[in-house]
Amino acid sequence: MKDDLRPYWVKKRYLQFRHWYTEYFIRPEFDHLGDHHTFMKPWHTVVSGPNIRLGHSATVVAEPDNHVRIGVWGREPGSGSITIGNAVMISPGVRISASDNITIGDGCMMANGVYITDCDWHGIYDRMNRDPEPRPVMIGDNVWIGDRATVLKGVTIGNNSVVAACSVVTRDVPANVVVAGNPARVVKELDANADFYTRTTFYAHPAALAKHYDDIDRLVLKSNSLLRWLKRLIIRR
Repeated sequence: MKDDLRPYWVKKRYLQFRHWYTEYFIRPEFDHLGDHHTFMKPWHTVVSGPNIRLGHSATVVAEPDNHVRIGVWGREPGSGSITIGNAVMISPGVRISASDNITIGDGCMMANGVYITDCDWHGIYDRMNRDPEPRPVMIGDNVWIGDRATVLKGVTIGNNSVVAACSVVTRDVPANVVVAGNPARVVKELDANADFYTRTTFYAHPAALAKHYDDIDRLVLKSNSLLRWLKRLIIRR
């Protein structure tokens, strides 16, 4: 990882612009967006449809070639919903697509390329219409979904469970287990009595945490000069 050569005030202005962009362009697309959010490259996040709620202290990371897409396409105008809890992590390439209802708990982590949907969108024989039976998805608190895993319609995942990379979840997952494979099966049981250190705990005091990170930036970047940073931008070595 290259050193950050930006002067403190340059990084501060960039973060202020990023926050403004999120508030102006992204917030109106949500039915509710909690405070203390961090949208990295928010111009690559696409939110569409009604009844989409995201709790406080969310971290959403998008990339130019890996947009984050959160969308509701209800059966009728204004129907369908996505509700995502507090202190979640949404990585590049995550897609969350709801026909009826998807609920994701607090402190969940969704790795690169995760896909979560509550619908097949087309029937096997009638390929012009959806399955008439709603099959909502319910994901508990502190669930970790690995790279390129898929969570399909009608699935409930219990608290603290882990979905391994590239898994396809087609049936309910109990709490405190690790599942893997296609279709995903339990491969390990977790200690339900262990002390889990979660994103919910980490973001228990988000304002104080934001100040802490700002103090670190001020300390680490204080010796950076504008000239040196501009030279790095021009001379790419």
